Amino acid sequence: MNRHWWRLAPGGVVFGVVCTVLSLTPSLLPRPAFFQGAIGGVSFALGYLLGVLLTALLLRVFMPAPSARATRIVWWCVGGALAVAAVPLGFAVLSWQNGVRAAVEMPPLDAVDPWRFLLGFGVTAALLLVIGKGCRGLFLMIRARISAPLAVLATVAAVLAAAVGVGALGMAAVDRIYAERNTAPPEDAQEPDSAFRSAGEGSGISWQDLGRHGSLFVGGGPAAAEIEKATGAPALEPIRVYAGLASAPDAASRAELVVAELERTGAFEREWLVVATTTGSGWLEPQTVDAFEYLHGGDTAIASMQYAYTPSWVSFVFDPDAPVESATALFDAVHARWSELPESERPKLVAYGLSLGAHGTQAAFSGVDDLRARTDGALLVGSPNGSEMWRGLQAARDAGSPAWRPVLDGGRAVRWMSREGDERLIDAPWQDPRVLYLQHATDPVTWLGPELIWAPPEWLDAEQRAEDVSPAMRWMPGITAVQLVVDMFMGESVPARHGHNYGDLVLTAWTSVTDDGGLDGAALARVQAILESYADPIDPAFE
Repeated sequence: MNRHWWRLAPGGVVFGVVCTVLSLTPSLLPRPAFFQGAIGGVSFALGYLLGVLLTALLLRVFMPAPSARATRIVWWCVGGALAVAAVPLGFAVLSWQNGVRAAVEMPPLDAVDPWRFLLGFGVTAALLLVIGKGCRGLFLMIRARISAPLAVLATVAAVLAAAVGVGALGMAAVDRIYAERNTAPPEDAQEPDSAFRSAGEGSGISWQDLGRHGSLFVGGGPAAAEIEKATGAPALEPIRVYAGLASAPDAASRAELVVAELERTGAFEREWLVVATTTGSGWLEPQTVDAFEYLHGGDTAIASMQYAYTPSWVSFVFDPDAPVESATALFDAVHARWSELPESERPKLVAYGLSLGAHGTQAAFSGVDDLRARTDGALLVGSPNGSEMWRGLQAARDAGSPAWRPVLDGGRAVRWMSREGDERLIDAPWQDPRVLYLQHATDPVTWLGPELIWAPPEWLDAEQRAEDVSPAMRWMPGITAVQLVVDMFMGESVPARHGHNYGDLVLTAWTSVTDDGGLDGAALARVQAILESYADPIDPAFE
């Protein structure tokens, strides 16, 4: 057995510690101690690798064989520096985190949590170091038998094969967990008996086929009496149509089922028809869909369908075409039937998507002109960074407007909102059909893109930085990207107005995209109070 297997290179440790310290600096959202430790572990491993490579190069040039005494001196210096820096670093981390918490309207922490941090750091760093040392050992073993160039290729091939195998096993486990969790209705879901709901009276869709979130969608929402009580105006029973993964074998067949359900329920006779794309697990955010029904007195129909039962991050990484295929199939099928109706008898057609659903909705159109040509408006909430339409519109924004709240063509057709009041910032007319993005400066789903690894983002520029982005946050190659990956899992843990939470804006957003439904200020305030009383989202985008 190699006695030196567990030894660490001092140069690697130095760079690893530096990267770990940098990873403790602020990012967009507050981080629990365990996740902060995990970020530190990843950063340490990356820094260790960089340090080993750089010191090996330097030693080859300046000191081919460092003495044991020189090595001990380096270790003593590293240990001394860590001992001296530990206490002030702890105070700095507390200050950084409280600065981020204050920016997103959260109470301050009284102290750091070193034990959870060390657990996250130790497990993550040890695992990555073991993997790295294992790869190095494999290379040395192969190199003893063949030439170095071939050994490199063989090692890379072996590592990739192992990674694919482990990844397949991991994904099988994730798939099984979420299949059990999301494919059947939960016990607290109410099976509808209304003819205006899928799985209700006369429906061709089975309750058991709707999955967890489809059943909650068709079994939930306000009834006509609740809408009348809140608004003081007459209301209809809202129509909700949904096809689960088990309802039909493919996206096209599910879309046909949805159109048949729209026909059955009389949805094409309503004033408003929303085609909604779900998040990865099939979820539709309750505040948003309920707000639309309150606003328009239930004279509405909302149509959607499931394309996966795994969380959005799993769907996006391993099956990125699924939301696009589903959104395209559903909208095209609904639009084809809608187009057959006399223009004066059609409902107003609106597209909606949240998070991965916003990605799918945007991809169903060739561009914003196509979106506006085929709809009567669109609401896109928390768009992922990889959405092509979003990236193009962001890049084309008017000079001087910030990335987090851009202005495009003077606000003529497309606008962005981050908080209440943004809808009044542009005085110019907003032409119909209107397209509205809800977008927070602290939403990591929106800002985590590949460029963040090697280039500083515009939204961190001093001239563009939003007030809820910590002034102490700085871009660092690689490390900032790692920070935002973890921030993505924290996106729903902060108050509304920040992160990936948009429930406080959705009523104003619908009013801006469509109209106020004839409701006065008092009625809108009552509806807003109802929406604000909702519990935290039951299915965050990364559940």
